[in-house]
Amino acid sequence: MRRYGKHTDEDDIRSRPNRKGNRPRTNIRPKHEDAAEGLVLTVDRGRLTCLVEDRVVMAMKARELGRKAAVVGDRVMLVGDLSGMKDTLARIVRIQERASVLRRTADDDDPYERVVVANADQLAIVTALADPEPRPRLIDRCLVAAYDGGLEPLLVLTKSDLAAPDELLQLYGHLDIPYVVTSREELENGDAADRVRELLDGRITAFVGHSGVGKTTLVNALVPQERRRTTGHVNAVTGRGRHTTTSALALPLAGDDGWVIDTPGVRSFGLAHIDPSRVIHAFPDLEPGTADCPRACSHDEPDCALDAWVAAGHADPARLYSLRRLLATRERTEGD
Repeated sequence: MRRYGKHTDEDDIRSRPNRKGNRPRTNIRPKHEDAAEGLVLTVDRGRLTCLVEDRVVMAMKARELGRKAAVVGDRVMLVGDLSGMKDTLARIVRIQERASVLRRTADDDDPYERVVVANADQLAIVTALADPEPRPRLIDRCLVAAYDGGLEPLLVLTKSDLAAPDELLQLYGHLDIPYVVTSREELENGDAADRVRELLDGRITAFVGHSGVGKTTLVNALVPQERRRTTGHVNAVTGRGRHTTTSALALPLAGDDGWVIDTPGVRSFGLAHIDPSRVIHAFPDLEPGTADCPRACSHDEPDCALDAWVAAGHADPARLYSLRRLLATRERTEGD
């Protein structure tokens, strides 16, 4: 039923009285054309520490962003007090499009994905060769998450004074992943930091690994001016360390040559959010062979065209084995 006639006047339209006497609410949001760009360094209980030019600014998320959350590594647009002075607070009004994203779920049955880091160029997977023992299944899961999120993987093997790296490196040799092997002595005298830094210059690198592998010790060696508390203890019963890094933190390498992002130690790395069809993109020598695969092929079934592709000599059989091992990692737990 038509409430007003064809030629209504503004006086004919009833409006709900505003008891507070302020302007009525509207769905039209400001464009914030004067917003400044910043980089999210860390997030702590709703407060985000951002770098705006050369100033560290504390900020909160604007209501208009809704449930969309900013994470470490995000490029954001801010308004408000950008002076960086004590007790000031800015507002994040926009989150820029992400070039890459590292995501995980609590386990493979958890439908809620968590964005760990945004816009990183590479993922440094730190694992000890002993004390605690290496967990290849967890490494596999981190590799899958890196390939899916657009990050290049890097293996950092620590505590080589306790065990040789040959067996573990052989497992990943056919993936052509860059790696660096360090010992506890090298971490202490700085040699390890120098060799790792060569692979980080000019890049944003997220560090991930389970507790007790020396991840934060390495980050402290790379960025000595921003030391974080290290675990220093591995449980004799479980073989795992205590979590000492409780939130992700972006730290600049000396000379503005890159960033390292230290993340909390992980004990599981769920892949419920991963679409297996995207992992094949990390294998350019195998990807053309999927053209003749059946629809929704898992690449590990009798009709998969990759077997014929490899048999014809287009790729190394070990590469296909590596792909299938990574794809199958969702079917196994990290401790297998």
